[in-house]
Amino acid sequence: MSEPAARSLDEWLRLQERLHPRSIELGLGRVRAVAQRLALPAKSIFTLAIAGTNGKGSSAHLAAGIYRAAGYSTGLYTSPHLLHYTERVQIDGAPVSEVALCRAFAAIEAARGEISLTYFEYGTLAALWLFREAGVQVQVLEVGLGGRLDAVNLVDADVALITNVGLDHQDYLGPDRESIGREKAGILRSARPAVLVERAPPDSVSAAAQTAAPALRLGRDFDYERQADGRWCWQRGETRLRELPAPGLPGAIQYQNAAGVIAAVLAGAASRPVAEEAIRKALPQLRLRGRCEIYRGLLLDVAHNLESAQVLAQQLAAQPRPRVLLLGMLSDKPVAAVAQCLAPHLQRILTVGLPGPRGLSAAALAQQLQAAGIAAQGCENMAEALQAARAALPAEGQVLVAGSFLTVAAAIEELDRHG
Repeated sequence: MSEPAARSLDEWLRLQERLHPRSIELGLGRVRAVAQRLALPAKSIFTLAIAGTNGKGSSAHLAAGIYRAAGYSTGLYTSPHLLHYTERVQIDGAPVSEVALCRAFAAIEAARGEISLTYFEYGTLAALWLFREAGVQVQVLEVGLGGRLDAVNLVDADVALITNVGLDHQDYLGPDRESIGREKAGILRSARPAVLVERAPPDSVSAAAQTAAPALRLGRDFDYERQADGRWCWQRGETRLRELPAPGLPGAIQYQNAAGVIAAVLAGAASRPVAEEAIRKALPQLRLRGRCEIYRGLLLDVAHNLESAQVLAQQLAAQPRPRVLLLGMLSDKPVAAVAQCLAPHLQRILTVGLPGPRGLSAAALAQQLQAAGIAAQGCENMAEALQAARAALPAEGQVLVAGSFLTVAAAIEELDRHG
């Protein structure tokens, strides 16, 4: 094994995967102890924390874009990554270097002593360490799983935003929206702004938000209205932003996500003022790979649970054309529900296998779909699936890739290799 200072990023990540006996272990005790040894988190950095089942990534990227447009040095921490680990930690709109991440990991390794950390805990501490070293003025932190016991919750957020609460990660967060909402609401802090981007959030979330100041809920305290030309208006009380440009990501849900982000940014304006012009500048610049992305003629979307599949289905219905779906999913996701949601907009479903202990093989995924009454055919690999999909479609057709970050990443890598 290489010495800590000489390890490559790949070596660090392999070490982190082996270090802790469980890939996911919720709880703040271990990671907080190491953070204290590193004098983290930095108290001087303004923090926006974002939790939710879906929409966290696009919300986090938009918030970071607004703060950058307002002139603040900004750190952005999101997960998972699509193609490269460095995507997770960005400073002023650019991923940090592998060298910088290795420096952060070496500092964490030197501080942790006998304490073991999970892969995600290492990454969270590295982001906080790098943001402090860079002297950022704002950090936007996306919660990884849940909220209450997630490593991001080390930080007492100045503003907290919850995008929505759906049924995902139930093995860890609980069986229903109330249980899951209770976990996500753990990022809220008393006497600090909380933004709920659902018109009817679970009671557990509403109850937790009662101590926030203010507690802002979509439809009650702020709202938005789309116009036929794509422009839109945002309002909270007497504050109105008119004729806003459309978000740079497609889909009706992006207006809702953006409305929540605007509410959060303006709620924190006493500490980090943001001019309306910064919001107008950042909205059309929003980009995020794998979210209804057109790449080399394919439609790529990381939808992997029922709620995100419903959003994707709305987008497909709005732009009908012949489509074949290349679907790869993890074993703990609602496979049949996702496929049933998308099936009315498809000519055919081809399955591909995913790696790792949670990944379903193409054959196993096809069998699950067939058992649910959904026709599907397994493919040996992504190259075969792409070839079969293209052969089955007319000239005006489109290949859709969905089901997981891993599925979309495999498609991009195959397209980049062979087109």
